[in-house]
Amino acid sequence: MALAIFLALISMPVIEIAVFIEVGDRIGLWSTLGLIFATAIAGTALLRRQGLSTLARAKATMNAGKPPVREILDGVCLVMAGLLLLTPGFVTDAIGAVLLVPFLRWPLQVWVVRWMMAHGTVSVNADGSVHASASAHWSTGGPPKKDDGVIDGEFVEIDEPTERIGKPKSGPENGKDEDR
Repeated sequence: MALAIFLALISMPVIEIAVFIEVGDRIGLWSTLGLIFATAIAGTALLRRQGLSTLARAKATMNAGKPPVREILDGVCLVMAGLLLLTPGFVTDAIGAVLLVPFLRWPLQVWVVRWMMAHGTVSVNADGSVHASASAHWSTGGPPKKDDGVIDGEFVEIDEPTERIGKPKSGPENGKDEDR
């Protein structure tokens, strides 16, 4: 994986330079520079619109008591799209534009979730927060079973209910006199 990232970091600038030269030869220097700025501005506007929409969907999902997993994945794709659109280059702009299209980014999200489930850990907490880790570790000595019917969790046992605001109740139920 590290080798793939290293090769991408080395090859991407070379590919972008080659595309710059080709586009510059066909439409000219100033048109090429104008196109680069236009894609950055258009991408930023689209990113802002979709980001706000995703944020609203995440809030609505959390208000419904569900974890916003899809919205978090959309947010990650939108951040990546924003970085790619703001990076000067036509290839990075094309990849960023693909990540802005919801039905095109969905297969990528499905692949990432499946990869994480197979190679790492993904947990969704009751408060809606999601934690993902690519480090595979299993306490049982082997991979987890697909559906063993066990749900891990933590709890706190509360013996007596407490009041939210105000003085403690007085009376025989608390062992206090009502006259006080």
